[in-house]
Amino acid sequence: MPRGFSLAVKDEVGGIPNKIAEKELKGRTDLTDKVVVTIDGEDAKDFDDAISIEMLENKNYMLGVHIADVSYFVEENSELDKEAFSRGTSVYLIDNVVPMLPEKLSNKLCSLMPNKLRLTISCFMEVSGSGEVVNYSFCESFIKSSARMTYSKVAEILNGDMASRDEYNSFVPVFELMRELAMILRDKRMERGSIDFDFPEPKVIVDESGAPTDIVINENSVSTKIIEEFMLAANETVAKYIGGLGLPLVYRVHEKPNSEKIEQFAVLVRNMNYKFKTGKEVSPKEMQRLLFKIKGTPQQTIITAVALRSLMKARYSEENLGHFGLAATSYCHFTAPIRRYPDLIVHRILRHAIRRTFNKKLIAHFENIAEEAARQSSETEIAAVEAEREWVGYKMCEFMKDKVGQNFKAFVSSVTSFGLFVQLPSTVEGLIKMSDLDDDYYEYDEASLSLTGRRTGKKYSMGQQLDVCLAKVSEELRQIDFVLATEEQKEVKGKNGKASKRKYKKDRKNGRSKQKSKA
Repeated sequence: MPRGFSLAVKDEVGGIPNKIAEKELKGRTDLTDKVVVTIDGEDAKDFDDAISIEMLENKNYMLGVHIADVSYFVEENSELDKEAFSRGTSVYLIDNVVPMLPEKLSNKLCSLMPNKLRLTISCFMEVSGSGEVVNYSFCESFIKSSARMTYSKVAEILNGDMASRDEYNSFVPVFELMRELAMILRDKRMERGSIDFDFPEPKVIVDESGAPTDIVINENSVSTKIIEEFMLAANETVAKYIGGLGLPLVYRVHEKPNSEKIEQFAVLVRNMNYKFKTGKEVSPKEMQRLLFKIKGTPQQTIITAVALRSLMKARYSEENLGHFGLAATSYCHFTAPIRRYPDLIVHRILRHAIRRTFNKKLIAHFENIAEEAARQSSETEIAAVEAEREWVGYKMCEFMKDKVGQNFKAFVSSVTSFGLFVQLPSTVEGLIKMSDLDDDYYEYDEASLSLTGRRTGKKYSMGQQLDVCLAKVSEELRQIDFVLATEEQKEVKGKNGKASKRKYKKDRKNGRSKQKSKA
């Protein structure tokens, strides 16, 4: 995907006024008197969602999710629209972003910056104390965000940090009400069987030159849960509304898993002494029960990873096939039109639904668009995920390259016929090749995903804790190799607890000599 935009796109964007004129507010609902905030990561620049909340007289919550009205600026079949369709999504590459839309829109005119007048499409949901969306409405609106908040700052406020609470004193009751509702929505979602994959997400920290300086784990804090629950509720409500009208839509679907893959997963789980029921088809609730049971155990990371691999991949479709992982009958993406093309299509359809301007010709038109956009968006999403993963892999290799010879604590993340994949607490993953397990001849058991020594009976299986030594790093191949740390290596340490590289090289040489004599 090219980083820059064509002259035709630049010319088109250049013709868009830098400020929102008074005439553009005509017919829209004025929400500038409401307390509306954005909550994003520290380094975010494209703020496409903002939220508001009130407690009603009947003790229900009125949740407002206000999304940047990107479709107002990106006209259908324009050069800008064609380019956005081609890109499908923004790609986030640690220290860089390849945006779906030019910066004038993505970071400025559409971004819901504080105290700036911005055009939005709002979804209002009345939610009961039990988490039921009992009523909802949509409108074309305009807002002025009251504050640009970050996940870490809101978490500090809700965790009782007095300095942060004093700084944002007037917002404290709002955030507390948001937390209250988010937990209610979450409990309701869990009750119906929604699966919560609580994965450690790595973030590579880089300096000004782009060189990696650290790898940290993104915390899934109370503030991230607030945004997650509110966006999920809005997406589901939009899908329910448009689907209920019988109108075409680009759905976000997650089909039921393949029974053979689930059975393989069940065997692995049972080998780890956990119960997992399988029948004609597995329910998301059964998967959820297991993930709750393993929370906080040494097996959590590995079982969660294998569970995810055993499921189908979520994708876009013009057909409503439901969402298995969320245990939702219908779902779509509505909340990120700055960075995802399907959301842009959903906004266009929703605008016609709000204005009641649909006719047979328009329905046929959007049916064709929905099918084409679903296919293109699924393909570009896969490409973007691969590019992001590749770049993270490269930066992880770059970070690890000067640590060859050092010892680490790791666990077995996958077992194959050619060796063991091991993962460090930082989520850096590498391979211990079968040829480096040179104390025995190891046989691979696919059913239990384990290696067993023919002579010694020594067994390696998923989730097992190991002491490993970094053997080799190839940035070009995105490949990291480990070997098992010998007892001597565990004892011989350099400064800062680092194993001696000279000792490591000597052990490797001796290991190769042993292999030759065995052969």
